[in-house]
Amino acid sequence: MAQRALPIGAALLVAGMVILPVTAVFWRGGGPGTLGPADWAALRFTLWQAALSAALSTALAIPVARALSRRRFPGRSGLVALMGAPFILPVIVAILGLLAVFGGNGLINRIGAPLGLPRLDIYGYHGVILAHVFFNLPLAVRLILQGWLSIPAERFRLAASLDAPVWRVLERPMLRRVCPGAFGVIFVICLGSFAVALTLGGGPRATTVELAIYQAFRFDFDLGKAATLAVLQLCLGLGAGALALRLAPREGFGTGLDRLTDRWDGRGRLPRVIDALWILLAAAFLLAPLGAVALSGLPGLPALPAEVWSAAARSLALALGATALTLALALPLLSAPGEVAALLGISVSGLVLGTGYFLLLQPLIRPAEVALPVTMLVNALMALPFVIRILRPGLEAARADYGRLAAALGLTGWRLWRIVYLPRLRRPLGFAAGLTAALSMGDLGVITLFADGDTATLPLQVYRLMGSYQMEAARAAALLLLALSLGLFWGFDRGGRANAAI
Repeated sequence: MAQRALPIGAALLVAGMVILPVTAVFWRGGGPGTLGPADWAALRFTLWQAALSAALSTALAIPVARALSRRRFPGRSGLVALMGAPFILPVIVAILGLLAVFGGNGLINRIGAPLGLPRLDIYGYHGVILAHVFFNLPLAVRLILQGWLSIPAERFRLAASLDAPVWRVLERPMLRRVCPGAFGVIFVICLGSFAVALTLGGGPRATTVELAIYQAFRFDFDLGKAATLAVLQLCLGLGAGALALRLAPREGFGTGLDRLTDRWDGRGRLPRVIDALWILLAAAFLLAPLGAVALSGLPGLPALPAEVWSAAARSLALALGATALTLALALPLLSAPGEVAALLGISVSGLVLGTGYFLLLQPLIRPAEVALPVTMLVNALMALPFVIRILRPGLEAARADYGRLAAALGLTGWRLWRIVYLPRLRRPLGFAAGLTAALSMGDLGVITLFADGDTATLPLQVYRLMGSYQMEAARAAALLLLALSLGLFWGFDRGGRANAAI
């Protein structure tokens, strides 16, 4: 009985921590009639930029994924692994890297000015879309590449023996199946993008709904309007989530014999050159901003002000606390009802949850005093669905392999977890902890609603340095943030890869 009570209690706790702030948002919201023309313009821009960003990311990913699927070269596995890096990359770091390459004084403008090329301006809607493509192109490549790799080798062999066009009989049907799902997932991500719009948008023509929520808080302190916008953002998120599920990939080409795919198509010189060009362009697009942050940030590291190091310490404490809280909630939720409760967090954006908690706490306490605990809680709730999806397959495998033996030996409760489950979950636990810590370390969302000068995290401190035009210090602080985020991910993930000791 006690074993069932813990998962049920954890599920109710998580559901309450999501539903309570959402209820506060609905209660305080004044209805659509309280929104002005600028707010409806923000809604239109949010939908437009998300659709365009998703379409561009998916379209550009097709030739890159195709090239990776049919070429083998040294470093290919590393490049494919790199495609997952932007997911854990702090947004503010990537934006500084994009500014170093595409900004007013960036690399492209410095090269293009002597050639008489028009000057690039990254601020505005085109900067928001560029940043979204930078973050989501790797995700689209990974999703579409999986589609290519899911085509059995026997299908390519049959197409070659019949001299059938591979694009028409295999690749195009696969893309019709996979691309809508990739578009839907990226569309959902871009709808809830806050930090990109905060740093690169913000003008009347480049304001998203989440940025409008922030502006209603920080500039107008109109809590009713902020709540109404949060309701609007919640409806957008739920609708987009339903769209993503509706566009999920359907059944594929069936099973094969798991042979290594040998591609007979694309063996000519021109296809090889085209594939190499796409791979080089994608690699340069991903690596150049990160290299620019590293090179430009190194000289300023020794001169970083004391408040940056204080913010770094707060961010580390926040990341470690969010990781511990996420794992403490996730382990009891590794059942179907628990997973359903955890999915509530992914259906609501972090800024909407932050708005709800602000509305609940503002009459009781000064919001800055609870900035870090609330940010930690929201980060944990947002990471829960990913962590549970990472851990659940390993737990189900351990139950299938050792469940009967454990029952025969009378292992229950903590002894069962300590002896049987936790050693076999060590790898996914390390990966899940690293992912949560890295995402929490780089988060620039809820903290912007609550923080003052004494509770700023490192991402917020980088943003403030950018706002005061201290770009050298901002780049150095961004490099520090990047190192800490990647270090946390690497440390937890490597710890999970060690041999489990029973």
